[in-house]
Amino acid sequence: MLRGIFQQGLEPYDLVVRIISTIAVAITAFAYHEYAHAIVADRLGDPTPRENGRITLNPFPHLDVVGMILLLAVGFGWATTPVRPDLLRGETRKSMALVAVAGPTANLLMALLFAIPYQLVKFGILDAQTFATSDFEFFFRMGLIINILLLVFNLLPIPPLDGFSILVGIVPEPLADPLVAFRRSGYSMYLLLAIVFVLPYLGYDVIGFIFPVVDSITSFLVS
Repeated sequence: MLRGIFQQGLEPYDLVVRIISTIAVAITAFAYHEYAHAIVADRLGDPTPRENGRITLNPFPHLDVVGMILLLAVGFGWATTPVRPDLLRGETRKSMALVAVAGPTANLLMALLFAIPYQLVKFGILDAQTFATSDFEFFFRMGLIINILLLVFNLLPIPPLDGFSILVGIVPEPLADPLVAFRRSGYSMYLLLAIVFVLPYLGYDVIGFIFPVVDSITSFLVS
């Protein structure tokens, strides 16, 4: 993620502004995605997020150091929320689906917030030239892109992403059981890494459609 910024040949001031903006947006996008998971799990009766200090707007308890370093270095990272599905009220797989959908929903709401200045420009409340040439324009654009990317990526029905938990929660039980068994097998992360890194290297970019979708949503929100 930061590598692309370094390759742009920017002046030192612009480089620093873009690095700080990218890090700040990445931290909030990942942290409040996880915070949303924690809040919903807590409301559904699982004390685990609260016991681990995750019911807080402070972003840093939600982050994984290794995951964030890899995100900034290679563009792929993670953060986690401790949840005990067996402690959730209601049918486990449906409750987990509610917990799962909370994360992408948080990213959608944050993307809408980052889109506000562009709408203010659209309606003439904010001067277009002033905003376009300000340091804040890059910050808000990165806020849009990163949150929309997290939204779309996490909705993919691939374990261990949120979309897989949502899928498990809505399919009939006979279909859900083998899906849950596969997720518990421990191979799900290998599948995700293969899809993200190995298949594109072999010429099979099965998730390449994500970036046009992100671009389309971003363009819609800034237009």
